[in-house]
Amino acid sequence: MTQIKQIIGTGVPVIGNDIDTDRIIPARFLRCVTFDGLGKQAFADDRVQTKGKHPFDLPQYQDANILVVNNNFGCGSSREHAPQALARWGIKAIVGESFAEIFFGNCVAIGLPCVTCDRQTVEKLQTLLTNTPQTNLNIDLEAMKISCEGLTTSVSMDEGSRQRLLTGTWDNCSQLISSVEQIKATTAQLPYLQWQTS
Repeated sequence: MTQIKQIIGTGVPVIGNDIDTDRIIPARFLRCVTFDGLGKQAFADDRVQTKGKHPFDLPQYQDANILVVNNNFGCGSSREHAPQALARWGIKAIVGESFAEIFFGNCVAIGLPCVTCDRQTVEKLQTLLTNTPQTNLNIDLEAMKISCEGLTTSVSMDEGSRQRLLTGTWDNCSQLISSVEQIKATTAQLPYLQWQTS
């Protein structure tokens, strides 16, 4: 199972409160059969409106893997495409003031940690990443700390979700694969799976 204990990399600041899932991935992109290609469409309308000046378009953030956001990020509809689009763009973790509950759950379900810290810390991180985009960030889910450029501060996440990430139990497919012998033993005992032909 895939344990997620630490995320290290550079960050991309997306500034603003109440950024909803329709802004993260507009509804017209939800008709896809798989999530492939959604990364290219993350923040599609915002990127058009800002004429190439959205952080997801700026060259200095193209290799970033940690998203830094403000309050109530991921509100609105419960579309699971939103965290999928961010993950397929390259995001491995999100730091913010707060997250909409369903968005947070959808993120944990795909192994995308969302940690919170106070507004002043988020704003400091966003300013730092705006001024020095190549700053390295380190999110430690065991110590529940984020550190960069001499700044180390505590972050929060509910303990159940944190344990799922640390132990790898967020990954349902891996759990199934690791229990294949037990699954075979159980299915062998199910009478409705024993087909007989006359």
